[in-house]
Amino acid sequence: MDKPHWPKDERPRERLLAHGPQSLSDAELLAIFLRTGIAGLPVMALARGLIAEFGGLRSLLTASRDQFCSIKGLGTAKYAQLHAALEMARRVMDEPLRQGDPLRSPADTRRFLASRLGTYPHEVFAGLFLDNRHRVIRYQELFRGTIDGASVYPREVVREALGCNAAAVIFAHNHTSGVAEPSQADIQLTQRLKDALGLVDIRVLDHMVVGHGEVISLAERGLC
Repeated sequence: MDKPHWPKDERPRERLLAHGPQSLSDAELLAIFLRTGIAGLPVMALARGLIAEFGGLRSLLTASRDQFCSIKGLGTAKYAQLHAALEMARRVMDEPLRQGDPLRSPADTRRFLASRLGTYPHEVFAGLFLDNRHRVIRYQELFRGTIDGASVYPREVVREALGCNAAAVIFAHNHTSGVAEPSQADIQLTQRLKDALGLVDIRVLDHMVVGHGEVISLAERGLC
């Protein structure tokens, strides 16, 4: 537990209540999540050590279950609690793009896709299926693993699009390196999907690549 003689304004929970969560450092936010330290290590020291060990808060939050649970002071209960909190945050971010809502702006779409894909430790390829008025029918994560031309199957994408009676689709995938710059393989994959979906009159509006803090649109670059 935190040392009782710490000044009140240095205690994360009290600082959050007094000044708001935006005033806290990454370590202080993590300390509130952890709640307690471990034998011989106060919670703030534990939080700082974890961030240093993982190289930052993002790397900690996107660590695999085995990586996370191998650290003293963490475990499966903390892992489950953390990912429940992340999923709640994603769902809050998703609310502007619920089923039946129209796409209002590229910024809304970027925020939605960043919230869904930005914290995965592995690559995910997803589709945002739309009707002919660009209202959301469904968001679906289609493929996981290393995303390249061999692991994304146009036939399966066409089947999903037809199954939900989509008129258009926006594709997205994340780069686990954090760099959102599209690769040549991304561009080629987009063209393959456009060709396949074009045969059944479904338009590919965009393919967005999600990095750390950045989402790049192939359509805006004239590549889609």
